[in-house]
Amino acid sequence: MFVHKIDEDLSLKIQEMRDAERIFELTDTSRDYLKEWLPWLDFTKELQDTKDFIKAGSSNFVEGKSLGAVILYKGEIVGIGGFNNINHANKTAYIGYWLGQEYQGKGIMTRVAKALTDYALTDLKLNKVEIRAAVENHKSRSIPERLGYTEEGTIRQAEWLHDHYVDHMVYGMLAEEWC
Repeated sequence: MFVHKIDEDLSLKIQEMRDAERIFELTDTSRDYLKEWLPWLDFTKELQDTKDFIKAGSSNFVEGKSLGAVILYKGEIVGIGGFNNINHANKTAYIGYWLGQEYQGKGIMTRVAKALTDYALTDLKLNKVEIRAAVENHKSRSIPERLGYTEEGTIRQAEWLHDHYVDHMVYGMLAEEWC
């Protein structure tokens, strides 16, 4: 099982079926907050949807295609962070994350994104890590900006968000740039 300790209060652990109820509860209680930027909430309406997501993520993890981890803050699941996609041929990974509303503003996601970047570039020996966020999602965009990622450009109409398209800003970090 994958467990990555970030600091005294924070760690990442591969999602397991026994985490499904907490992940769904956190999703459901933060639904209105998360829905502003996450289109998959429309497809996560019951516990079974979360279980199906964990099952698919476990299979992709075993195949080395992704890494879906729960974020543990002081021993409690507070969000999800990981690699939505790992492309071994191109040596790239794409970080994705979300955090329950009540855990915002504690620096959790910046530390998680930093740890994931370090893990990808140092342990997995990848060449590049990307983070993409909706152009208007300033909270999410501030994370790669704080970590020194390079703003690489905008992908127009990159994602269908409930009833409209949103543009994405792409940020990248190369192994040679990472300290």
